[in-house]
Order: sequence, then C-alpha cells, then structure tokens
Amino acid sequence: MAFSSCLSQSRVLFKVNCVVGLSSRVCRGNGTSPSPNTGHFTRRAVEKMGAKLKPGLSFTGTPLSITKENLGLAVDRSKSYPVSASCLPSSQLAASVFTIGTIAVLPFYTLMVAAPKSELTKKFIGSSIPYILLGLAYGYLLYLSWTPDTIKLMFSSKYWLPELSAIAKLFSSEMTLASAWVHLLVIDLFAARQVFQEGLQDNIETRHSVSLCLLFCPIGVLVHFITKALTKNVKQQIH
Repeated sequence: MAFSSCLSQSRVLFKVNCVVGLSSRVCRGNGTSPSPNTGHFTRRAVEKMGAKLKPGLSFTGTPLSITKENLGLAVDRSKSYPVSASCLPSSQLAASVFTIGTIAVLPFYTLMVAAPKSELTKKFIGSSIPYILLGLAYGYLLYLSWTPDTIKLMFSSKYWLPELSAIAKLFSSEMTLASAWVHLLVIDLFAARQVFQEGLQDNIETRHSVSLCLLFCPIGVLVHFITKALTKNVKQQIH
C-alpha cells in the first residue's frame, strides 16, 4: 500500500511539474511575463491535481509534505524569471549605440591625421551627416533614459546648480551613460573639425592636435592654440 500510494503521488507530482515547467518555458521563450489568464489556468490545474493527493507514506515511512500551498508557491516562483530579463534590451541597446558611435567617428579622425590635404578628407570633414546621425542617436537615448527625477538630479542644489553626487547618481544608469558618451563624441569631432579647418586655412600643422581631440579634446584644443601662436611667431620672424 505504501508503495502504490507513493507511486500514485509521484505521478501526480510529475504532472504538476510538467504544467508549471511548461508555463514557465513558454513565457520565457516568448520574452513575456505570464498573463493573468495563464497564471489562473496554471493555478487551477495545480490545485486540481493537488486536491487528488492523499496522505501517504514515502519509502522511508515519513509523511509526504506535498500541499497545495507549496505547489502554488512553485507557480509564483516561475513568474519571477522574466523580471530579471526585462532590463536586457535596454542594456544591449546602450552597449550597441556606444560601440557603433565610437566606430563611426574613427574614419574621420583617420583621414584628418593620415591624409590632411586630400580632397576626399576635405569632402568628408565638410559633411554634416555624422553630426545629424549622432545627434538623432543622442536624442533617442536621452528620451529612453529620461525619468521624472532627471531635472531634479541635474539641478539638485538650492541655487539650481549641479552637484557632483547627484550627477554621479544620474550616470549610474547605462542608458544615461551611453547618451553622455554620444554627446562627447559629437562635441569632440566638432572641435577636431574646427582645428583641422583652421589648420588648412592658416597652413598650420594639426595632426597632433586632432589626435589629442580624439582622446582628450580640451587638451587638443589647447595644443592647437599653442601651435597656432608658435607658427605665427615663426612666420613673423622669417618675414
């Protein structure tokens, strides 16, 4: 009797696990959380099967602790899996834009350094397309990262000035950090183009300044001003 009771309960428990596991796998495969109707159907099936369980003994002679509450808890736990995956699309989008934006500006810097006097370089650098595309990407990331607390964090002091701790909290989001990176890419490339065009106009060496603009834009602009002043001084002495 103990063997047949345990075998019967094992079959019922196997069916319950199949119902719960199937519901969880279907939800995870579709990338959605279980709907209320699905949850109610699964719970009714579990309760129906759980109601058929009768008190019995296991092979060791100890009571089996299979209850409807425990089975219902398993259904509730199965709903928690899609929650942790809900943040993956935003994280992947931020990482993709970060990588694509970084790669997109490299050809412009390469042309300005490797072939500064080439007609192809002048044509590429004079184009507004990269600024338009990066500006659209920045606006989209800014829209996705915007929260009701964004303005509050940006102007957190009583004088409506930014505070370092609040800005650090604001940039704790990957989406906000990706938008800030695209912002830097646009500003750095624009500054490098300005340095490059001034170099062509005044016949000044700009390859070192443009390279610094890619990595440390303020230092690159500073070096360009120093180079411009030194070049002007040398030309005056020659004349």
